[in-house]
Amino acid sequence: MDNKSDRSIKQLASQVVYQNRWMSVREDRIERASGSQGIYGVVDKPDCVAILAIDNGRIHLVNQYRYAVQGRFWELPQGAWESNPDADPLELAKGELKEETGLVASKMTYLGCQFIAYGFLNQTCHIYLASDLTQSERQLDSEEEDLIAKDFAIEEFEEMIIDGSIQDCVTTAAYGLAKLKNAV
Repeated sequence: MDNKSDRSIKQLASQVVYQNRWMSVREDRIERASGSQGIYGVVDKPDCVAILAIDNGRIHLVNQYRYAVQGRFWELPQGAWESNPDADPLELAKGELKEETGLVASKMTYLGCQFIAYGFLNQTCHIYLASDLTQSERQLDSEEEDLIAKDFAIEEFEEMIIDGSIQDCVTTAAYGLAKLKNAV
């Protein structure tokens, strides 16, 4: 079955109710298959990437303060280019990896894509495995001034997922996909 062929909810009207350079929020007036009407809130964001940078049994993570949940957390290098929302995902992955960690990968393997929170967000996350890594200079943007990059043994990383030290669903989903595909 084609996931997008079933259009059981019809959009009657749409209005952007908030917008900034990173996202927009729209409120859609909808009609369900039963004929009942309602509203649906949708967050529009450009596609993003998550990069599993793994070399010599070690995975590279970043840690930064996440304002929405008021804490610092370890996660995979990841992000989007709001200034270029139609960027090629491979170029985006290479750019985000270098920006956040200073790493350059000789090999980038595409593992697939996943929706992050499709109950309200239309963003797709493209997942890459980066290997054969070399270190260069980081190129942090202003929102990442407090970002810390560090590598961990795979076993330690897995324990961080199990004990709840890593709470980012993109990180855990990307790693799970990589494990199930026997890529790591």
